[in-house]
Amino acid sequence: MVGWGFIFAGALLIFVFSFYPIIRALILSFQTGVGTNMQFAGLFNYQRLLADKLFKTSLGNVFIYLVLQVPLMLILALFLAHLLNDKNLKYKAFFRTALFLPCATSLVSYAIIFRSLFALDGFVNAVLMNLKLIAQPINWIGHPWTARLVIVLALTWRWTGYNMVFFLAGLQNIDSAIYEAAVIDGASEFTRFTRITIPMLRPIILLTAIMSTNGTLQLFDETMNITRGGPANTTLSVSQYIYKLSFQYSPRFGYAAAISFVVFILVALLSLIQMKVGDKR
Repeated sequence: MVGWGFIFAGALLIFVFSFYPIIRALILSFQTGVGTNMQFAGLFNYQRLLADKLFKTSLGNVFIYLVLQVPLMLILALFLAHLLNDKNLKYKAFFRTALFLPCATSLVSYAIIFRSLFALDGFVNAVLMNLKLIAQPINWIGHPWTARLVIVLALTWRWTGYNMVFFLAGLQNIDSAIYEAAVIDGASEFTRFTRITIPMLRPIILLTAIMSTNGTLQLFDETMNITRGGPANTTLSVSQYIYKLSFQYSPRFGYAAAISFVVFILVALLSLIQMKVGDKR
C-alpha cells in the first residue's frame, strides 16, 4: 500500500494528461463534424487517407528526412563520441559541453536562426559570395531540395550531440582490456572499431535509431519555422499537416486524429523492424 501510495499521484497525472487524451483521440478518429455536431463515421477518415495527396506528400517528405538525416546524424555522433573517448585528448569536458549545447537550445529559436542564416541576404550567402563560390545569392528556402537540405542540416546540428552522449556512455562501459588484447593480436584501429566497438554498441545504436526515427516522423518545429512547409508543400511534415487540419484549415479534428494514429502505427512498425534487424536476441 505504501508503494501504491507513492506512485498513485504520478500515475493519475499520466492517465489524465496522456492516456485519456489518447483514448479520446482514438474515439475522435472514427467521427466527423465539429464541436457538438460530431457523428460516428466508422472508417471514413481512414479511407479518406488513401486518396489524400497532401497526406502522401507529407509522409514522403518525412521519409526523405528519415533516409537522409538519421544515418548522417548517427554516423557523425558515433565518430565524435569515438574521438572524445580518447584518454589522451585534452579539454574533453569543453568539447563535450560544446557539442551537447545545441540540444539545450529552444526548438523555435534555433529554427528561426537557421531560417535567417539561409535567407537570401543571410550569412551563408554572404560568406559564399565573399569567397567567390557563387555569383548571386541562392534562394535556399525557395527551392524544394535546398529547403530540405536546410532542414537536414538544422536537425543534424540540433541532435548530433544528443546522440553522441549515448554513444559516449556506451564506449566508456567497454572494458579497455579488450582493446589492449586486440592491439597485442595486431588488430588495426579500423579493425578494432568495426569488430569490437560497433558490435558492443549495438544496443545503443538500436536505441538511438528508434528514438531518431520516432522524432523524425513527428517532425514539426523545423518545417513550421524554417520553411513553413513550402515551397508548394515540398517540405511539409505529417505533424504540420495535422496542425493545419486542426487549426488553420476548416477544423477537421476527426481526420487529424486518424492521421495521428497512422503515424503511431508507422512508428511502431519501424521500431519493430529495427529491433528485429538490430537485436539478435
